[in-house]
Parts: sequence; C-alpha cells; structure tokens
Amino acid sequence: MLSERTFEDLKAYITASGRTRDLFKLEQAYLLAEQLHAGQVRESGEPYIIHPIEVTFVLADLGMDTDCLCAGLLHDVVEDTEETLEDVRRRFGETVAKLVDGVTKLGNLPLPTKEEQQSENVRKMLLAMSEEVRVIIIKLADRLHNMRTLMYRKEEKQRKTSLETMEVYAPIAHRLGMRTIWEELEDAALHYLDPVACREIENTLEMNRAERAGFVQNMQERIRVRLHEFGMEPRIEGRVKSIYGIYRKVYMQGRSFEEVYDIYAVRIIVNTVIDCYNTLGIIHDMFRPVPNRFKDYIATPKANGYQSLHTTVIGREGVPFEIQIRTWDMNYTAEYGIAAHWKYKAGIKGKDKLEDNLAWIRKILETQQEGEGEDDIVRTIKTDLSPEDIFVLTPKSDVKTLPAGSTVIDFAYAIHSAVGNRMVGAKIDGRIVPLDTVLRTGQIVDIITTRSASHGPNRDWLSIAKTSEARSKIRAWFKKERREENIAQGRQSLESEFKRMSIVLPEKQMEEMVTALARRQHYDSVEDFYAAIGYGGVLLTRIMPRVREDFQRLHRPAVPAPVTPAKSSNGVIVEGIDNCPVKFAQCCNPLPGDEIIGFITRGHGVSVHKKDCQNVQAAMKDQSQLDRWIPARFAEEEGVKGFRSTLDIVALDRTALLADVSTVIANFRVPLHELNARELKNGNANIVATIGIQSVDQLNNIMKNIKKIEGVMTVERSGK
Repeated sequence: MLSERTFEDLKAYITASGRTRDLFKLEQAYLLAEQLHAGQVRESGEPYIIHPIEVTFVLADLGMDTDCLCAGLLHDVVEDTEETLEDVRRRFGETVAKLVDGVTKLGNLPLPTKEEQQSENVRKMLLAMSEEVRVIIIKLADRLHNMRTLMYRKEEKQRKTSLETMEVYAPIAHRLGMRTIWEELEDAALHYLDPVACREIENTLEMNRAERAGFVQNMQERIRVRLHEFGMEPRIEGRVKSIYGIYRKVYMQGRSFEEVYDIYAVRIIVNTVIDCYNTLGIIHDMFRPVPNRFKDYIATPKANGYQSLHTTVIGREGVPFEIQIRTWDMNYTAEYGIAAHWKYKAGIKGKDKLEDNLAWIRKILETQQEGEGEDDIVRTIKTDLSPEDIFVLTPKSDVKTLPAGSTVIDFAYAIHSAVGNRMVGAKIDGRIVPLDTVLRTGQIVDIITTRSASHGPNRDWLSIAKTSEARSKIRAWFKKERREENIAQGRQSLESEFKRMSIVLPEKQMEEMVTALARRQHYDSVEDFYAAIGYGGVLLTRIMPRVREDFQRLHRPAVPAPVTPAKSSNGVIVEGIDNCPVKFAQCCNPLPGDEIIGFITRGHGVSVHKKDCQNVQAAMKDQSQLDRWIPARFAEEEGVKGFRSTLDIVALDRTALLADVSTVIANFRVPLHELNARELKNGNANIVATIGIQSVDQLNNIMKNIKKIEGVMTVERSGK
C-alpha cells in the first residue's frame, strides 16, 4: 500500500506532539528536497519525496530536534542529486551538513568486492557517528522505511538488504537501546530470510492468542489489585515477544515453543527504584519464582543502558510467565534508547554518560585499526554487538560486559592487552579452569599472569577468542614481537594451501604469482605478506578460492568435476548440497520414513518439512519463493539417532494412567525427554510425551501399543 502522508501531515504531527520545532526551517528543507527529487520515483511507483517524508516521520516519533529532522528530509540529496554538501551547509548550517554527510554513502571507491565497499561505508558511518550520534539515528530511520517498502524490490535485493539489516543495522539499534526500531528491523528482515519459519511462528501465536491474552489480562488484574493494597498505582501492561526473538530461541537455540517462557510477559512501571524492589518482593510473595530466572538489570545495566528487573514466576495455573519491573525513566530508555535524550529531555544532558554509552563505537574502530586482520567491520558488529550479553566480575568486583559465548581469553583482553598477553592461567570462583572455558553471568574470574616480558599469547587463542577485540590484540602482539616466526609460519601455511589445492608451477612462475598476490592484498613485499599470514592479518580461507579460480583459468583446461556421493547432515540428504546445516521444522516434526522437502533459509541452513505439511502447501503458492524449495530425503544410515517426536494422548482420567503410558514407552527402550499431563474439563486427561525415536515405523508401533491402554481414546503425533 502506497503512502499518502504529506509534508502537511508531518507538520501537523510535530505540532500535535507539543514539542517546539522550527517549522519554517523544516519547510525550507522540504521544498528543496521536493525540488531536487522532482521526477524521481521509487520502485513502488510513488514519488521519491515520499521516502524522506516517511524517514522524517520516524525521526519525529523519536522526538529528534529540528536539525535532525531537516537532515532526514535532505539525507539523499547529496547522494542522488546534483546538490553538493557545500550547498547544504550554506543553506542550513554546519550541523545539518554534517548529519547529511554522515549518512551519505561513499562514492565510487576503487575496491575489488562489494563486501569491502559495504565495510567501508559502515566504517564511514561509524566514524561520523562517533562524533555525532544523530547520524546513525537518521540512518536507522532510513533503513526502517526501506524495510517497510522492501516488497517492491527484486527478490535478490530483498535478501541482500535483509541480510545487511540483520548483520549491521539491527545490532547497532540494539546496542543503542532503540527497541522500537531494532525489533521491527529484525522481524522485517526475517520475513525475507526465512519466510516459512516466520509464518510458522505467526500461526502459532495466532492460534494461542486468545487463550494467552486472557491469561495475561487475568495476571495483570491480580497484580494491580495486590499492589493497590500496598498503596501503589503502577502502570501494568502486557508485552509480546518479537517474532525474531521467538525465532532465535526456537530455531537457533533448539527450544520448543513451550519452553520460551517470555513470549508473553507483564510489565510493571513504577515511580522509583525503591518501588521496583518493593514490587519484586510482592510479586514473589504472590507467585512462586522459577529458580535461576531472576535478572537484576537495575544494579547491572545492559551495555545499551537498559535497566529493569526480570523474574519468571508460576501462578496457580502452573504456567510460567515473565514479569518486568522498571521506573518511567527506565521505560523511556528501554523503548527509545539513546533517542530518549531528545524525546523526553529536550537535548542531551549528562554528556559523560552519553560518551560511555557510545564507547563501543570507538572500540570497534580502534580494533579495526590495530588488528589489520580478517575481522572486517561487519563481522565485528555481528560478534561484538551480540543481543545477549554476560556480566563477569574481577576479584575486585569490577564488572566486565562481554558477548554471550565469550571465554576466559576474551575476559583477559577486556581488562588490558598486557593482562591477556601475559596470561598463563585463570580461576573461576576460585577454581583453576582451561582458557577456552565459556563464561557465565555472575562468575568471578581471576587471571593468572607471569612477570616475564617475553611471554606472549598462543596462536591457538585466535580460534578460541570470540570478541574481535581479543583477536585483534593477539594478532597485534604477533605482528610486533614475532616477525621472523610469522614469515616462516606464513610461507609454510601458503605452501600447504597450494599443495592442498594442487596448485603447482615452476619456481619462477610461483614467485611471480605470490608477488602478484601480495600486491593484490596491498603489501609492499612478499615478506610482509607472509608475515601477515603468520600473525593472522590475512586469512587464507578467504583469498584462496579466488587464487584457485585464477590458476585453473590460466593453467588448466576445464574438466568435468567427478561425481561424488551426496553427504548427509543430521541424517538428511539435501539434493546438490553436502553437509549443509539442517534444522527440522517444528510445525510438522519430520521423522525418518516421512517424505520430506527442504527450504533454503538465509543464513540458517535448510529447514526440513514433511511434504504434506500445511505450511509447505501454503508457501508453495508464493511463486517468488519456489526456487528456494529443494528435494531432500532421509539418509539410509545405521544407528540414526537424535530425532524427537511428540505424542498428544487423550484418555479417560483414572489412577495410574500416567504410569501405564510411561511403561509402554519404556518397553520400547526409547528415551523419554518430556512427559506432561493435565486434567480436562470433561473428565478426560491430556498427556503430552516427547520421546526419542529412529523411524516412523518405530513411532507407529509405539502409538499402536499406547492405544491399547485402558481408557485411551486418541493418540496423535504432534505437528502431523
């Protein structure tokens, strides 16, 4: 649906918000943008000027100031029209020009690949952002409207833009704490990267919506009445987890839908921090808290400034649900992140705190400059701006925030380069642990160092460290301290790769080839090139595919590739793809013996469904997605294990019913992963059992024997 909002609507929206903005200056910016973009249209067919208007609507909703709104209207004029940055500066001042320059992509750069050009554009944006944070807020608003209208682009462009959004812009929005932006970006990107899984989640939410909404509403009312007894009148609201938030837990972490406790949550907003903790005590008195599910983000805020108390509790109904407790200020920050400075405080106050919140930008840029390694800036953002952080303490109780999955090595380098370089061991909570130990929130880590100045890191640490900061500092040490060793190591590694790829040339031609390769990687000498390979500054796995292609094109005749038998992954053979990551769709739970089909997702491997799955039948109607469906079958392998299936059993409620069901399952000697039972209103009982099986035939035999149990009426395979 094309947008019909105009600049007059934008002015009315800003006026209705009650915030004072220079409407005359905004109108001048609009008139210039309208003039410069005249005749330009978007792929949707609408006039191009609609895009800057919609971007500025987003900025106005975030409460941004006049200069930022002007830059939103003008953000594409330097890139897409004849207007120069100097013209913008003369008409609207230095600040607006600086903001427009920050969001303008670099011109025609002499870079060999689109990936490198993307990295340079992101680096330019971060450099501008480190000096003026409004640059990234405009860029996020721009990307948000582009994602909202992505259905008009070609499929290839949809996938590319969505992947970039998921890898770069959503993590940055998350680190800035802008929940309203990052969740919409993630959900929109997932719609194009894995539409089948997205549809599964939406359907599941829709089926349970009325029941869950009634449950949450009941919990809200009970909490409101109880807090009123203590003289408190908080705001209480329900919250639904984002589609991508559910996807990450169900599809990427392998949980069942029922294991995601925080799909629906109750949020309580109170006046003071003391009220937060008092409310927590009342909640834990009302409901039974789930062990190890309490998080105090007030005492230890997230890296993006987020503060709240999170606790998971169980009510009389036996259903776990999450409760979030925060103050009004915390809620503003949670919703709008860094933009809350403008939306609610009319500008930035407390500059030191703002600089602390943006310290990660400088760290990323410094890491890029120091490391000269394979971690391009996009990969750094993906790893270091993880949506899940952990909080680890030093023996002096200093808190270090690290991405989830970080190791002892990452912790040591987060303290200081010298600590990491001289590390010889580590203790967690007083116990000696290996250096590849993955850390968890709340642990106290003591790094053991040596006084020897000659001691340094191990090359194996590069594959253990998760953060780009740690890898960069390790590479920097090898670059500085071990040049001769690096040259020898690099030469040996390159020769091994040549041998592995059967690249053989006379000595002189080989020297010429390596010299040309060094120049292509911007090194002045072959020795510098070898040294870079040795300390990790050049990643051979990244450059060798192109080297092999060049060699085969110049020195070998083309020969047909030998046919090799297909290899399976997780017991599944996907036609034309070997050892591809495979995940089994939760909607139909395919098992060995079922006829199956694969769907190629973007970034998460192949999703395998039963051919008769309802979601497959619905998705097949989308002609634009047909090329992403691919034939698949279960491999005929001995001892296939690890498949799970869930049985839904309805029976007359009676004593020992659950024991009889358990006995039948045990007789087949299959693992019983989960067994739940509940009483139905009509005098029947519902039993849900999740078991490990090897084939459909085995499952059918188990179901056949369960049906023989006294009182059992139906046995169905969940997802069938």
